[in-house]
Amino acid sequence: LSDCLACDNCMTSEEGARVFQQNQKELFRILNLNKKCDTSKHKVLAVSICPQSLPYFAAKFSLSVNDAAKRLCGFLKSLGVHYVFDTTIAADFSILESQREFVQRYQRRNQEEHALPMFASACPG
Repeated sequence: LSDCLACDNCMTSEEGARVFQQNQKELFRILNLNKKCDTSKHKVLAVSICPQSLPYFAAKFSLSVNDAAKRLCGFLKSLGVHYVFDTTIAADFSILESQREFVQRYQRRNQEEHALPMFASACPG
């Protein structure tokens, strides 16, 4: 749960607290608090952008995916977000690790009764 990004893909009761912490009202509340206080007392805001969202923005605003990423990052930073992370590399690692695990399970399918099927998730956390 500590790695959960509250992406809503696997929503269970445990993620409920995370979703509350990662909603639009809470983001703007913290942005407004940061504007009113000394920078030494700012809450650090970090936003992660998943690769699936960028093509939507690119199509909506007739931009390339790369330009959409740059503009979205610039917009978020102009609001007061401190860090913007692209989770594409994390998604790539997740796919590679799932592939590695599947190959291992497939090779053990005759020795272990429960080696297959293998269930996987695209959870970016």
